[in-house]
Amino acid sequence: MTTVAILGTGIMGSAMARRLLAHGYKVRAWNRTRARAESLAANGAEVTDTPRAAATGADVLLTILSDGPTIAAAMTGSDGALAGAARGSLWLQMSTVGVAPCLRLSALAAGAGLVYVDAPVMGTKAPAERGELTILGSGPADAEAKARPIFEKLGKKILWLGEAGAGSRMKLCGNSWVTGMTAALSETIKFARVLGVDPKAFMEMLEGGPLDSGYARMKGGHMIAGDFPPSFPLRLALKDIRLILESAEAAGVNLPLTTTVERSFTAALEKGHGDEDMAAVIKALD
Repeated sequence: MTTVAILGTGIMGSAMARRLLAHGYKVRAWNRTRARAESLAANGAEVTDTPRAAATGADVLLTILSDGPTIAAAMTGSDGALAGAARGSLWLQMSTVGVAPCLRLSALAAGAGLVYVDAPVMGTKAPAERGELTILGSGPADAEAKARPIFEKLGKKILWLGEAGAGSRMKLCGNSWVTGMTAALSETIKFARVLGVDPKAFMEMLEGGPLDSGYARMKGGHMIAGDFPPSFPLRLALKDIRLILESAEAAGVNLPLTTTVERSFTAALEKGHGDEDMAAVIKALD
C-alpha cells in the first residue's frame, strides 16, 4: 500500500487527501494549523504534528501549500519533510509557485535525493472533490510512470510537459486566462446593470453559443447573487496574478491588461474579500 504524505490540507489538499483515501492509499496529513487537518482523521488519514513526521516512511510527498516560501519552510529545518523523507522518494509539488520558486524547490529536492515532479493543477474545489482536475506534470521522464497512478485518482486530464518547470510555466498561462476572464466578466455584469440590462439575461444570451463558457456561467452566477463561497480564494488568485507579472517582468514583457486585473483584485482584497471566492473581484467596482 502506497503511503502519501500530504503537506497542506486547505480546500485543495483536503479534497486530494479524501480522493486518495477513497482509492486505498494511506495518507499522512500535515497542515500549519492542525485543526484544519483533523477532519481527515474521520476518513482514515493519520494527522501529524510536523512535516517530518508526515514524510517519515512515506513513499510519496505531495505539497499543496499557498506559495513557494511556505513550501520551502515546510520542507526544511529539523522538523521539515526533508529530514524525514527517504532518498529516492517522489515529491509531487502541486501548488502554484511561479517559475523561479519552482526551480528553487527543484534544487532542494536534488540536494535531498528526491525525485521532483512539478505538477500544478487547473481546477478548484468541485473538480478536486470529483477527481476532475487538469494536472500539468513535468519532471524527469522516468518519473511520469511513478506519478501517473496518483494523478489518475486526482485528475481527469493529465499533461506531461517536459522537464520540471514546464508545468509551472503552463499554470501561469492558464491563470492569466482565468483571472483575466473573471475580471472582465465582473465589469460586464456591472456594465449591464448600469445600462438596465438584466445580468441573468446577458448570461442566457451567451449560453449555447460560441461565446459560452461553463466557467463564466459559474462565476457569473456568484457575481449576480452576490454570494462568494470560496472555491478559489481571491487572495490566492491575487498571489498568482503577481507571480504572472513577476515572470513577465523577468522575461522583459509588459502585460498591461494583467496589471489592470491586479489592481482590481487588490481593490477587492482591500475591501475585505480576500477569503471569499475570486468572483468577489466584482466588489472592486462597488
